[in-house]
Amino acid sequence: MDERLYDQAAKEAFPEYNVKNMISLEMPDGSGQVLLTEFGQLDRSRYLDPRTASVAVVDHVKQVCTEVRPADDEDLPSAYVEGFRFSVDAALMKYVDDAFQGGECSVYCTKGKDVEKSGGEFELTVVICNSSYSPKNFRGGCWQSVWRVLINEELRTATLQGTISVNAHYFEEGNVQLESSRKFNDTVTLQDGKDAGTTIVHVIEHLESVYLSSLEEQYSNLSDRTFKELRRKLPVTRTLFQWDKALQLSLTREITREFSNKR
Repeated sequence: MDERLYDQAAKEAFPEYNVKNMISLEMPDGSGQVLLTEFGQLDRSRYLDPRTASVAVVDHVKQVCTEVRPADDEDLPSAYVEGFRFSVDAALMKYVDDAFQGGECSVYCTKGKDVEKSGGEFELTVVICNSSYSPKNFRGGCWQSVWRVLINEELRTATLQGTISVNAHYFEEGNVQLESSRKFNDTVTLQDGKDAGTTIVHVIEHLESVYLSSLEEQYSNLSDRTFKELRRKLPVTRTLFQWDKALQLSLTREITREFSNKR
């Protein structure tokens, strides 16, 4: 294989793969993990980590963070918006720690980051990702949820639009895959700006719990009803075919045909 072609292809494919799968990388200064998402992407190799107000420089092919720099002011929200972002992020971290083993999360300001005072409107984007791969146990899977939260301080409301995507793969003595996604919309009243983060994350937690419960119910029914309904217990003739005698019957017909041709 031409090494130059391979390197070129890898440089094109890996960034797309890493961002699509929202992989997280350890920052070399020990300050935590940085999520590679489209919402924090500054350019092809630099990603904003809002929690630490820093920019991570990434080697996509090696999947490592090579450098961490302080973020420029223009990449960060105003102090007013940051107060809301911080509140949501703090509540989100607690939820993810409780609900996802090894999960990662981040909160970005994706619109209105320059809003300076009460009464403005801005958008926060909440990202949750949890991947689990265990080849020795023949399984792997990923949970991704993205919530766009439009906060209107004048109306004291937060409008949520979320998408949850789940992928699971089990491959012991077979190949079973699950892909599922669902969109959600909700609006919540913000009674107190200080508790905005807790209120918003509580709605996210509730909707994700509803989705998970529906998944568990649907797929527990697969083995009880759906799979059984896919196949008749008996064929249309109402008699079972004796597969162990199929080869014997076939050979008998062939031998009979050969003898008939020779007569």
